[in-house]
Amino acid sequence: MLIAKIVSTRSTCNSRPTGAVIVKDNHILSTGYNGAMPGAPHCIDQPDMEDGRPYCYRRSLGVPDVDKYNFCKASHAEANAIAQAARYGISVEGATLYTTLAPCYVCLKLIATARIRAVYYEQSYDSASPERDRFWQEAVREAGIETFERLIISPQTYDYILSDIRNITSRRRTPATDFIPDP
Repeated sequence: MLIAKIVSTRSTCNSRPTGAVIVKDNHILSTGYNGAMPGAPHCIDQPDMEDGRPYCYRRSLGVPDVDKYNFCKASHAEANAIAQAARYGISVEGATLYTTLAPCYVCLKLIATARIRAVYYEQSYDSASPERDRFWQEAVREAGIETFERLIISPQTYDYILSDIRNITSRRRTPATDFIPDP
C-alpha cells in the first residue's frame, strides 16, 4: 500500500490523487495513477479556478457528479495499472491490486474482467448517494473477487519503512568482510 501511496504522488488529477499497484507472487507487475491521456493537457498544469480551487476540467464545465465519468479528463489509477500491464503483455490474472481509493464501478468491472483476485484499498469511495453505495456493494460480490478489504498502514509500519527511507537506503547494515576463498 505504501508503494501505491508513493505512486499517487505522480497523479495529475486535482480532485483525488490516486495510486495503484498490481502485485503477483511478491513481484510488482504494474503501477498506475490517475491522470489525463498521454499527450492531453493535465488539470494539475492549469491555473486555479476563479474561486481559488485547483482546476478541474469537469467542474469548470459545471458538470454534476452524476455525469462525471463522461467529462473527467483523468483515467483512474486502477485502469491505468491494468492498461500498463496489457501494454507490456503482462498477465494480471490471479494478481492482487493495492489502491489508495476504493475502485469505482467502471474500474471494478475492469478488475473483475482482468481476473484480479484480491483488492486492498486505503480510502472508501465516500459517495454522496446511498443507492450508489448499495449497488456498488452488490457489484463487488458479483465481480467474483476473492478478497476486497480496506487496508490502513499502521504507524509502526510507517516508522519501520520511513526510518530507512529517510537515510541512504543502500548503506551497509553489516560490516564488510575480507573473505578469501581457499584455492
